[in-house]
Amino acid sequence: LIEALVGRVRAMALCRPLLVAVDGLPSYVGAFYRAFRSKLPRHGQGGRAKLRPWSELHLVQVVKQRSAGTLTIQRRIVQGCAHQIASLIQASQGAGGINTAFIERLNATFRQRLNVLARRTRTLARQPDTLQAGMYVVGCVYNFCTYHHSLRVAFALSLRSQRWLQRTPAIAAGLTDHRWTLAELFSFKVPP
Repeated sequence: LIEALVGRVRAMALCRPLLVAVDGLPSYVGAFYRAFRSKLPRHGQGGRAKLRPWSELHLVQVVKQRSAGTLTIQRRIVQGCAHQIASLIQASQGAGGINTAFIERLNATFRQRLNVLARRTRTLARQPDTLQAGMYVVGCVYNFCTYHHSLRVAFALSLRSQRWLQRTPAIAAGLTDHRWTLAELFSFKVPP
């Protein structure tokens, strides 16, 4: 599953700096190393082409360890330079450091909305096709039908008062101009 996820990230990645923050699971790092590399051209030489990792991939890892009731958090740069990583964090989060809080929050939202992810069940939703369809539905509702507090934009009415313009991720990305209803989402026909 990790290889498939990383393969999808690679397929959608643009040729520009990319910051990826992963947790302490060692297989994430190996999967990103294998997916984000390019073959070097070999001119008139036999054998296998050498593989070069993407220079624009910046990979950071957050490892949490518990010992004797104490939680220690180790943040390390696996690939990339600290200055570029700091500028990517500033551009995406506005402030803060290396963390996995955003994906942890997204995972919690998915577990809340698709309860088969929260506990073990023997329902049909545990089948891969049903689970994948449920993930797509929850993802579409999350992106098109739900306002996000962190995406709202303030606009001033006067010197003393301001209002907030609520936005969904789809509005923030410029994909739509309004929050969709569930009826609108489920009746939308995707062009061929």
